[in-house]
Amino acid sequence: MVPRQEEVVLGVDVGTTAVKAGVFDTVGRESASAQAGYPLYDPHPGFAEQDPQAIVDATLTTIRDTAAQARERGKRIAAVCFSAAMHGLVPLDGHDRPLGRLLTWADTRAFAQAEWLVAEHSELHDRTGTPLHPMSPLAKLLWFRTHDRAVFDAARRWVGVKELILAALADDWVIDHSCATGTGLFALARLDWEPDALALTGVTREQLAVPVPATTTLALSAGAARTTGLASGTPLVVGAGDGPLANLGLGAVGSGVLACSIGTSGALRLMVPRAAVDREHHLFCYAFVPDHWLIGGAINSGGAVLEWLGDVLGDLDLDRLLAQAATVPPGSDGLVMLPYVLGERAPDWSTLPRGAYVGLDRSHGRGHFVRAALEGICQQLGLVLASIRAAGHEVREVRATGGFARSPLWRQLLCDVLGMPIGFAEREQGAAFGAALVGMLALGAIGSIETAAATVHVAQETTPDPAAVAVYEHQRLSFTGLYTELQPAFRRLRAGVAEPGAGP
Repeated sequence: MVPRQEEVVLGVDVGTTAVKAGVFDTVGRESASAQAGYPLYDPHPGFAEQDPQAIVDATLTTIRDTAAQARERGKRIAAVCFSAAMHGLVPLDGHDRPLGRLLTWADTRAFAQAEWLVAEHSELHDRTGTPLHPMSPLAKLLWFRTHDRAVFDAARRWVGVKELILAALADDWVIDHSCATGTGLFALARLDWEPDALALTGVTREQLAVPVPATTTLALSAGAARTTGLASGTPLVVGAGDGPLANLGLGAVGSGVLACSIGTSGALRLMVPRAAVDREHHLFCYAFVPDHWLIGGAINSGGAVLEWLGDVLGDLDLDRLLAQAATVPPGSDGLVMLPYVLGERAPDWSTLPRGAYVGLDRSHGRGHFVRAALEGICQQLGLVLASIRAAGHEVREVRATGGFARSPLWRQLLCDVLGMPIGFAEREQGAAFGAALVGMLALGAIGSIETAAATVHVAQETTPDPAAVAVYEHQRLSFTGLYTELQPAFRRLRAGVAEPGAGP
């Protein structure tokens, strides 16, 4: 048993735009934290890339800074455990050096490959649990094979964020089951690489990391120990993807407890006891730990939309933008935004959507634009919730986390759109805490996932306003109708920038 006061676990969440870390004891008390950011590059429409070395450097710096704080407060790091953004892909050469930037989940250049997969290989969604969408490394690999053959042929390895970090710290090339299921190359039934998906891409299992359970423990290398200030050999628990660990960090692991997160992007996720792929292919299904699988849907729309809008409006003060939105009534006086400025994922997993404001007139001002964007993001999450219910899953409770939770307006708006009370945990970022809990599970300091979840307490609850709920139920008809009616326009708009060919 890890002593509660002296020994602690460091949880690391390597996200889309920043890495965050926290030090926690077995009752959930946080004694140190740090974070470091890195840029997202978009050199061409549909591209969303990151410098893999910048991610590694930021992670090492964050671990070092957090560990130093912990030592100053009399704590000893018993283990480090990791959460990581899913769906990233970067090729490495024969010396394990990147052959280019990492393609993130938001990169949509492989839209033609994704559409070809939907048309010709829809069964892969059933086998892997991963929607056939440009976000998946499956589609990205097909893009490389077609459009960057020199890099494809030169690559000795294909890895994501989790593999990069663990290799930098422990010199081992492994990937946890949840991140592996997010690749579209991993069989749910066998928890191993899917031969048909590999054959389709032309990639071999030797070019991929070894899949391992979340509680697998590695050892910190001597070189990484010098960089981070931790003791050589410190246990490194592999952990999981940011989605499963955000659920755990919210305590949302029981039957019918839905986790909602809105950060750069957004998602709704539900833990279920067995793998479950819905017939309509509206949801993902990812592995986590035995008897705990994750189903749900992620959306591209989130804080990134608000940041984009602030840039367009020439006001990057998000608090001021939210204050302007608060002066506008629910429904934004008839203004509707389809918030697909980064494309979109769940529940339709289409490569076509583009952003749009519809219903403009001269009465609409800055506050309307901002509120309509917030409403559009929440309405998209409402469609994911409807898909979860349509797939036969009960939702009896919602818990939420993410940067949006700092805004009372956004909290209330989400509550009204979903039409359910929402509980908010004590800490804004749940994935780092979820990672720490898995680390404790691996050490034997916590006996089960349920015991880990019991350390999480709901600090506040927001309840829906019946009048606003009615407004948003009516608005949803326009929101979903516009999405359908604008599909031909989306296709025509994309025709001018579409890549040649309809598939790999």
